[in-house]
Amino acid sequence: MKKILKLIGVLIILLPVSVIGFLYFKFPNVEPAQEISAGNSVERIQRGKYLANHVSACMDCHSIREWSKFSGPLIPKTLGEGGEVFDQKLGFPGSFVAPNITPSALGKWTDGEILRAISSGINKEGNALFPVMPHPAYGQMDKEDLISIISYLRSLEPIEKKNPSSKPDFPFNLILRTIPIPAKFGKLPDKKDKVAYGKYLFVAAACTECHTKQDKGKPIEGMELAGGFEFPLGNGTKIISANLTPDKETGLGNWTEAQFVKRFKSMELPKYKAHPVKDGEFQTIMPWTMYAGMNEEDLAAMFAYLQTVPSIKNKITN
Repeated sequence: MKKILKLIGVLIILLPVSVIGFLYFKFPNVEPAQEISAGNSVERIQRGKYLANHVSACMDCHSIREWSKFSGPLIPKTLGEGGEVFDQKLGFPGSFVAPNITPSALGKWTDGEILRAISSGINKEGNALFPVMPHPAYGQMDKEDLISIISYLRSLEPIEKKNPSSKPDFPFNLILRTIPIPAKFGKLPDKKDKVAYGKYLFVAAACTECHTKQDKGKPIEGMELAGGFEFPLGNGTKIISANLTPDKETGLGNWTEAQFVKRFKSMELPKYKAHPVKDGEFQTIMPWTMYAGMNEEDLAAMFAYLQTVPSIKNKITN
């Protein structure tokens, strides 16, 4: 009997160790970085600039935002330097810091390694990246668009800045290793197919991430795009994401395309001047000034797509 109890004790000790070992050696399970060359053509850089600043909004997290003003507009000379922190105060399972993505930091990365990081969530060293950078969404984009973003990143003004490393909490540091998946690149639809083109842009902008309520990090089934995702701002206040479904009472059902487009373009820089926001006053993490730079045709296509998603009644109050 003593031998059996001793054996059980050994198994209880070894089981967690073996599970941890399995997760470390088996995951992340992503293919090696591809051998690609992004190049530096004017067309690629301009396309990448548009995507990185106004659609996929990479610069949102990888720059410094002026949070004393509404919507936290970017501080221009910080473009790409990183440093924004997503930690336990904001509800994250650890402290995750946006890295520097200017040429001074990416100089030793190959274009294939950058592509893998954006689309599959694996850095140069083979470690998993937390999906606050929505790599599962970016991995569905057209590969050519992602390569254009890489070309643009290579063109940024180098900034010598070393940010702190991200530190996931236990046991999420193990779970994180299982999240990255190989990219399933899509194809940029013809603009004539307005709904398909709008859906592509919507996925590229990763809007679903913020506009779907979650429970323990997982989207709640049946609540897709109905809003309700809560964002604690660290000063005792929080905001709740809006319902984007075409529900007439609580969503965008009574909006027109013109109203939708105007809502975004009304905050386009430099015409828009962000007003100061004090503690306790309404603030938003929605990077309006970045998305406002999308052209009207693209915004209209996104609205057309949103009118096709299932209507869900979910009243949001901020």
